[in-house]
Amino acid sequence: MNAPHLSTASAGQAPLRFAEFVTLAAALMALTALGIDSMLPALPAIGTSLGVDSANHRQFVITAFLIGFGTAQILYGPLSDRFGRRPVLIIALASYVVTSWIAAISGSFVLLLVARVAMGTAAAGSRVVTVALVRDCYAGRAMARVMSLVFIVFMAAPIFAPTVGQIILSAGGSWRTIFWGIGAIGALVLLWFAWRMPETLAADARQSLQPARVIADYGVMLRDRAAVGYTIATALLSGALFGFIGSIQQVMADVFHRPELLTTVFASVAGTMAVGSFLNSRIVMRLGTRVISHTALSLLTLVAAVHLMITLLGFETLWSFGVLQALMMACFGLATSNFSAMAMEKMGAIAGTASSLQGFVTTIVGAMIGAAIGQAFDGTTIPLYSGFLLMGGLSIVVVAVTERGRMFRPS
Repeated sequence: MNAPHLSTASAGQAPLRFAEFVTLAAALMALTALGIDSMLPALPAIGTSLGVDSANHRQFVITAFLIGFGTAQILYGPLSDRFGRRPVLIIALASYVVTSWIAAISGSFVLLLVARVAMGTAAAGSRVVTVALVRDCYAGRAMARVMSLVFIVFMAAPIFAPTVGQIILSAGGSWRTIFWGIGAIGALVLLWFAWRMPETLAADARQSLQPARVIADYGVMLRDRAAVGYTIATALLSGALFGFIGSIQQVMADVFHRPELLTTVFASVAGTMAVGSFLNSRIVMRLGTRVISHTALSLLTLVAAVHLMITLLGFETLWSFGVLQALMMACFGLATSNFSAMAMEKMGAIAGTASSLQGFVTTIVGAMIGAAIGQAFDGTTIPLYSGFLLMGGLSIVVVAVTERGRMFRPS
């Protein structure tokens, strides 16, 4: 296999045809969702196989991945700004394949958690470098449009991953087979990227790895009001999302007593995030990122409040859960795809470093919030809805402060 000619894509010009560029970027980012969501149907089987009695403790399979994923992002940005996007991402993808297969042969819960941390560490590269790669090629509303389209394909992983895991288990396969499959998919994405994607960072744009330079670049991002504000808002909303992912298996089994519908409900709910991202790609060039994201954030918080009220009054059903949760996820997709673009708007010169710091904050903070929501599961959905309402409300406050009170303005 011959490596493609190394070139640099200027903003607004991708090195591949638009459709392939978006699909490849989505596949790279989808490895993270695949590494998380395909595990959901297998959590009870993993607990039984490895002697984990507490249902809440099984959630650590998800949390361990997120810890590795969040922590490692702080490293990938400076590395990709120094050595380029291609070599860093190729190494990360290869590590993802290897650690997936190590997880498949784990003989204890501790070893599995260690493998999951390492797997998340590898997946962090695909997230950070892909965002930097997109920023190398697009800016402003155009980047928001690309990220929305990336999220459409990216959201196919949460839709199909749990289903694939459930099919494997239903056919008599082991939870270990799921990890073997994840590694195989990662290998295919690695081959595609190595074959087709050239370098997008020019040689004269490379940054040094000197600590003073890296710290100075972090300072650039931390002094940018939009970058900081929208990173924090994304972290808060991600916490609510991770809380949902961590507790959905128990919600379906213990609250609604329909564990066999886990994959159906999860796919339906996650699918609305893709719908939201698709809608955003069609309207963002006309309406702007702020109008769309601020409206979506407000609606998410309102639906969360209604959801919690219905539960407290004892009127919740599986139908109300699915419909209202789907509405919140659609709003989540509309809000966060624009938040990411706005946070990166002025970070073109340090896209890798900025992306890594933003990813570190959003994932680590989100993972801690999500773990708190998940561990608060008490046999009801009240902790989950309370988490969405609280995180939505706090996000509105953060966005309002970021925009100095001028929300919903065109951008």
